[in-house]
Amino acid sequence: MSFKDVNDSINKIMGSMMDLFFPRRCPFCGAIVGKELLCDECKKTLPWCEKVKSGANFKSVTAPLFYEDRVRTAVHDLKFNGKTGGIDCFGQMMAQCAAERYSGEFDAVTWVPVSHKRLKKRGYDQARLLCASLCVDWHVAPLETLKKVRDNPAQSGIDDHAQRRANVLGVYEAVNVETFAGKRLLLIDDVCTTGATLGEAARVLKGAGAAEVLCLTLSMVRD
Repeated sequence: MSFKDVNDSINKIMGSMMDLFFPRRCPFCGAIVGKELLCDECKKTLPWCEKVKSGANFKSVTAPLFYEDRVRTAVHDLKFNGKTGGIDCFGQMMAQCAAERYSGEFDAVTWVPVSHKRLKKRGYDQARLLCASLCVDWHVAPLETLKKVRDNPAQSGIDDHAQRRANVLGVYEAVNVETFAGKRLLLIDDVCTTGATLGEAARVLKGAGAAEVLCLTLSMVRD
């Protein structure tokens, strides 16, 4: 038996042990799903979204799911409770959504970043994880195009649309401009509520030379 055969056998055994002691679970209901990413019940009953809507400074935004019920809980767990186990599932959903609704309309993929302070506190940037996960399906590398230069109050604590827009004004700065100038960008985030955050990020990107910005989030508010 060759070294490669031995190594493959060890990997299979380790994979089986991981499945036994740490089985994959549906990120929305916790059911054991084995090799699948999403349980059959959630496939049928999640609040699936087919909406594509326009916004200020970006061409349009869409999402595979509406931000309600189990989806809201899953997004909250991802952002605030360190539960990143569903990233593969979320990324696959978003990749399929983009392929169906935005095929051929973008040249590169990027994300809306969190501030350095929040990154240090959480240990990860959830939008970057989502972006990297969906890019795996396409065998492309995401582009880092923005940095957050001000740690503004969380948008989730503000209801008024005008106040939400004011809260994100000037918080982003373009980076690595030469990598995206003239390109159509797909901008990734976890949730779209009013579109204020996406709109400000898109404004900065277009001001730095992006040809167009399309937005894709894991979820969006139903309106």
